[in-house]
Amino acid sequence: MHIDLGVALAGLIVGFTVGLTGMGGGALMTPVLVLLFKIQPLAAVSSDLVAAVIMKPIGGSVHARRGTVNWRLVRWLAVGSIPAAFMGVFVLKSLGNGDQVQSRLKTLLGVVLLMAAGSMAIKGVLQIRRDRRQQADVEAGRSGDPGPFRLKPIPTLAIGLAGGLIVGMTSVGSGSLIIVALIFLYPMLSMRQLVGTDLVQAIPLVASAALAHILFGDFRLSLTASVLLGSVPGVYIGARVSSRTRDSVIRPALVVVLVASAMKLLGMSTGAMGVTVLAFVLVGLPAWGAIDAAARPEHHWETAGLSKRGWLALQAVGAPLGIGVVAALAYFRSARPKLQRAAVLSSVAVLGDELLARD
Repeated sequence: MHIDLGVALAGLIVGFTVGLTGMGGGALMTPVLVLLFKIQPLAAVSSDLVAAVIMKPIGGSVHARRGTVNWRLVRWLAVGSIPAAFMGVFVLKSLGNGDQVQSRLKTLLGVVLLMAAGSMAIKGVLQIRRDRRQQADVEAGRSGDPGPFRLKPIPTLAIGLAGGLIVGMTSVGSGSLIIVALIFLYPMLSMRQLVGTDLVQAIPLVASAALAHILFGDFRLSLTASVLLGSVPGVYIGARVSSRTRDSVIRPALVVVLVASAMKLLGMSTGAMGVTVLAFVLVGLPAWGAIDAAARPEHHWETAGLSKRGWLALQAVGAPLGIGVVAALAYFRSARPKLQRAAVLSSVAVLGDELLARD
């Protein structure tokens, strides 16, 4: 069995990113294998899925021990995703044979990567809104309880079916597309519960897809072993340093990488791709900064001694002109940490008032 050290190094980097953010495994590894190492798309998908079978239980077991897994939700998702993931391979085979199926799979991968990048951005926005709402409830003395969990079998089954089919065909989506759908469908669950549930439901999902690819796809043991050699320690190292890393910087960078990979898979020239990615960064980063700034309450800005209107104007107005990126970099580097400290001070002040009132 031949071990490719270049693939192992790529697996280390991708695994580190997954451990750091909890997202991006299949969305990163498959295009890396296809674009950098010229692996045929079907072989890349097959090997990535088999590697994921070993990696997914690592994160899922942690959440299971901590009690942050909704097992009823996992069961209903699995009812849809397991057969759908297995069938995804047969759908791939129906697309054609040889070069024809490889070409169509590259196009499909490009489209799904764009969907994954969009879902990561949406997840970030939803997470910001949820965190701000919970913080405002605490500061106002409200419980902020969204109500009890109520299972929605049919929509949950539909999410499992759609997610399983996409994962079976592309290896992308178990950690990006499905969790965004769950955020919309179950707002009463915390992010920890959603992440834990998504990680655990992905275990039987990728196992079903991997089995189908071993039986009917283009599985290569040496390629999978090379990926695992780097990705397993990468996940562990990334998880260890994740608490010390700014997620607000990593996730936008991951979105940019996914968009660039998608455009390359869809056949865009390197020059056109570079111009498009540059335009995406010049507009997207200040837009993201403006969304984050707008979600923060006025009294946090006052505590931090900053002007909310000024920072919003610099980023939102400058974004379409391509000059807001400088303001966005300054916001994430300087203003945002001050606002985070102000939020902590506000929460401490409210807690202190509550303790005094009880006394």
